[in-house]
Amino acid sequence: MTKLSVNINKVATLRNARGGNNPDVLKVALDCERFGAQGITVHPRPDERHIRYQDVRDLRPVLTTEFNIEGNPISEFIALVLEAKPTQVTLVPDGHDQITSNHGWDTRTHLDFLTDVTARFKAAGIRVSIFVGADVEAVEYAARAGADRVELYTEPYAKAYATDRDAAIAPFIRAAKAARDFGLGLNAGHDLSLENLAFYREQIPWTDEVSIGHALICDALYLGLEETIHRYLSCL
Repeated sequence: MTKLSVNINKVATLRNARGGNNPDVLKVALDCERFGAQGITVHPRPDERHIRYQDVRDLRPVLTTEFNIEGNPISEFIALVLEAKPTQVTLVPDGHDQITSNHGWDTRTHLDFLTDVTARFKAAGIRVSIFVGADVEAVEYAARAGADRVELYTEPYAKAYATDRDAAIAPFIRAAKAARDFGLGLNAGHDLSLENLAFYREQIPWTDEVSIGHALICDALYLGLEETIHRYLSCL
């Protein structure tokens, strides 16, 4: 079964909009685990507009499933991850002013940098995933950088799914096969939803993990968090 890691950034966004601690990010994370999620994902950004660095420190000792911290490996992020020692770190090339991640790494251009960062995290016993587009060369150079996994950036698939799902998934199948050939584990994330997740999983059944936040939290407003997580798990 492909594992479901719930990204709780949007919960922190709601909390931060009003101040205080409602909703309680830690409680939501623990409830996600209790309802069946096999992992929790956070993406702390330098401006802390959703998940704060302190949230990462607070979450680490209480989580019992896989903990995935994703973000741009600037010095502050690297120090935070080495302090928290999560199960996995996902390297994402987003700028400080981006609303959300909207592209993967050019792993060939940034090979030396990614190799150095990956080595630091792996030396600390942290699994390293590199966020890439559905591009065979990007997957190849992620492997050369020493990554354990790649996470495929799935927004293009999600956008094209309603028009022609077979065409939408085709480049992702090629990239996923390349990851398998290079001995990499395989994650996926961005705009996966109850509408498109099952087909993605059917076409690429060797996907290790999907990270889903925005769509899942939106669904939970109508369905409730427990029912929503159960529906996502049924897609997997």
